[in-house]
Amino acid sequence: MSVMRRPAFLAAVATTVLLALLIGFVGNIAIALLGAPGAIAKALGVLVMILPVIAVWFLVHEWRTGVTVQRMSTRLEAEGRLPLHDGARTPTGRLTDEAAHDIYEVARAGVELEPDSWTAWFHLAYAYDAVKDKAEARRALRHAAELFRKQG
Repeated sequence: MSVMRRPAFLAAVATTVLLALLIGFVGNIAIALLGAPGAIAKALGVLVMILPVIAVWFLVHEWRTGVTVQRMSTRLEAEGRLPLHDGARTPTGRLTDEAAHDIYEVARAGVELEPDSWTAWFHLAYAYDAVKDKAEARRALRHAAELFRKQG
């Protein structure tokens, strides 16, 4: 399936469009405040203008990370090295807590052996996801993306 047709990609595009509209509305409010008479209105306009700047920075940063993660996934898939979570599963198909912890331990050991390997960090990110630690999973995935970009 093409990247352009994946539901996650379409959701990201839709969210980006909505955020761009919001940035435009907030920017218009800031410009109106900057054009209003009075020092307080102008000061408020400057403060409100900071919000779109932060939003644009966040948007660019997240898209850059997302594109890099997609490139890493595609490369690992082509090499047959995507993280596969084998282990005991619950009746609903989810990994048991013990199996998820075992996967995490293996991935953590991989990072300890190769701390500069983007592949090891990519696998650790998915292991964090298996143990339901989403914040650490995102941190590890961002670190993997940085290492991947440095590698070229």
